[in-house]
Amino acid sequence: MDISAEKVRFDDDTMWVALSDGRTIGVPLAWFPRLMRASPAERETVEISPFGLHWPDVDEDISVAGLLAGKGDGVGGGLNVRGRRGEPRPTLTAGE
Repeated sequence: MDISAEKVRFDDDTMWVALSDGRTIGVPLAWFPRLMRASPAERETVEISPFGLHWPDVDEDISVAGLLAGKGDGVGGGLNVRGRRGEPRPTLTAGE
């Protein structure tokens, strides 16, 4: 089954992504420094595709597969390109 993002929202510390299989995944904004520094208006300009999320105003691309694998962008958390572990894996919930 291919899982895709359907909706994205933010709170002060977390990005929440609703998935097509009914789950919602929460990941720390610290995993994505460009999004953490972005304004609320820049975060709202997300483009959702079958493969992931794109923020053209901040040049950020995040795959759903990467989120499910617990990968950040390699700075500040998640699994970085060297395979070291930072913050805990994403939080999965049954709904929003």
